[in-house]
Amino acid sequence: MKYTKGRIVKGIVTGIESYGIFVSLDGYYSGLIHISEISYSYVKSINNYVKLGDNIYVEILEADEENGHLKLSIKNIDYRITTGKSGRRIRETPHGFATLAYKLPYWIEESLKKQEKF
Repeated sequence: MKYTKGRIVKGIVTGIESYGIFVSLDGYYSGLIHISEISYSYVKSINNYVKLGDNIYVEILEADEENGHLKLSIKNIDYRITTGKSGRRIRETPHGFATLAYKLPYWIEESLKKQEKF
């Protein structure tokens, strides 16, 4: 894959240092997001932005094709990858709400008994 200036690609956070974030883009290319390329505001802690293993979007500022090194930025983009789904689907039970309807009177009675004790 050819990485060119201005392109936005996915990567994985492989290291966090006080001066920046290391990101791997594939088996060959890796890059650094310098602390100055994280935010326009003061960055007190890089850990407030990313964690090790996070999948993020990065913008390519410079590409060294020969060595496979990239200068990256997240300052001007929405870098967080969100799917909007948890990935797990909740399966409906064959009984649906029947179990709740059956147990509800018992739970109400128990709750009323507890309240009477106070």
